[in-house]
Amino acid sequence: MASFKKSYEGLKGTTHSAAKGVTETTVQAAQDAVQQVAESSKETTTTAAQEASRQTQAAIGKVADKATDTIKEFGQKLETK
Repeated sequence: MASFKKSYEGLKGTTHSAAKGVTETTVQAAQDAVQQVAESSKETTTTAAQEASRQTQAAIGKVADKATDTIKEFGQKLETK
């Protein structure tokens, strides 16, 4: 009986240690996954902001070109009068 109890206690300790190891590994994996998602979100946000900035600059450039053309046309009309 003592041998059985000793084996049982040993198995219980081993099982507890294994469960603790699995839990710690699972928690670490979850933390790593959260970190990766956070980093990915930052990269996505940065990329989106850069693209929006690029498109805004392109639109400003087009408007500036159009304004320049309009001013030139207006100046030419004034010269002909």
